[in-house]
Amino acid sequence: MQRYTYKVVEVREKLIGGKLSGGKLEKLLNDHAEDGWQLKAITSAEVKGRIGPGGVEGLLVTFERPVQ
Repeated sequence: MQRYTYKVVEVREKLIGGKLSGGKLEKLLNDHAEDGWQLKAITSAEVKGRIGPGGVEGLLVTFERPVQ
């Protein structure tokens, strides 16, 4: 049976103005694909911000690849 390993990347929207761009997401996906990662899921979530205890709108991007 094939086994997999997983990686979850937090992607935050900018703290001041602006939304997550399609280009930024595309680059993230392509960069991970070059290392053998395949997209498993994208989930909207509140992720930890850089400043203070609160969260900011963002995405959790989950990748998987077969265990070598």
